[in-house]
Amino acid sequence: MEVAPRILIREEERAAAIIQQSLIADGVRLMAGATIEGISTSTGGKRIRIRTGGVEEHVEVDEILVGIGRAPNVDGLGLEAARVEYDRTAGVRVDDFLRTSNPRIYAAGDICSAFKFTHTADAQARIVIQNALFRGRARNSALTIPWATYTDPEIAHVGIDGQEAAVRGLRVRAFTQGMDGVDRAILDGQTAGFATVWVEQDSDRIVGATVIAKHAGDLISEIGAAMTGGLGLGTLAKTIHPYPTQAEVWKKIADAYNRTRLTPCVKRWMERWFAWTR
Repeated sequence: MEVAPRILIREEERAAAIIQQSLIADGVRLMAGATIEGISTSTGGKRIRIRTGGVEEHVEVDEILVGIGRAPNVDGLGLEAARVEYDRTAGVRVDDFLRTSNPRIYAAGDICSAFKFTHTADAQARIVIQNALFRGRARNSALTIPWATYTDPEIAHVGIDGQEAAVRGLRVRAFTQGMDGVDRAILDGQTAGFATVWVEQDSDRIVGATVIAKHAGDLISEIGAAMTGGLGLGTLAKTIHPYPTQAEVWKKIADAYNRTRLTPCVKRWMERWFAWTR
């Protein structure tokens, strides 16, 4: 039962739809746009009174699992005495260097980050070590943070997508490759899914990517590394990927980008060149 209009609202709608179909195929009944009106006990277990689309019904279940996210654990830390500002929702307030309102105290991880992932906490801890112990100037905003949702297939994402780019006023192009066109995915029988890479309109600079595949969490690291190193799709096109692997999906996307560089003007010059060199 999901209160939002669909599941996985942070993910691209097309990717979320694939996960929804996978769950349905596994026998899961999904109710989106749901409002819980009440809960009571019954002879069969527990009864949920739920409203969806203006229609109310009762669903009997064995147990109820409620997922409402996490709250920062700030109790008993003596933050007031240490002059460290915080609130119950966002947690400890930090600047871009992960320094709290007390300049001698830093924070990292779930207690101060909007990205509540283990790998983000690790990356932020490294920033704290640089800044607190060695007077560094490493910035939290410079991190390229991927995330993965470990469904079957998995969804992984890094950077921004086309919708967020539009909000920021960025002009981007999207290149998409279905996993059903990747030989290793075909051999593995894991063709459900796709990968999309967004690049700046007039360059190959990668601004974000989404992949939905059996091992999407492993695949996304290549794009994260490219973004961190300032490498574009042109570099990925030159990178030799072992064959057959599912990571070849990035090579295919990069090749698709290269084909867009073959403009009618370039094509005419190439035709003239080959005609002259024969």
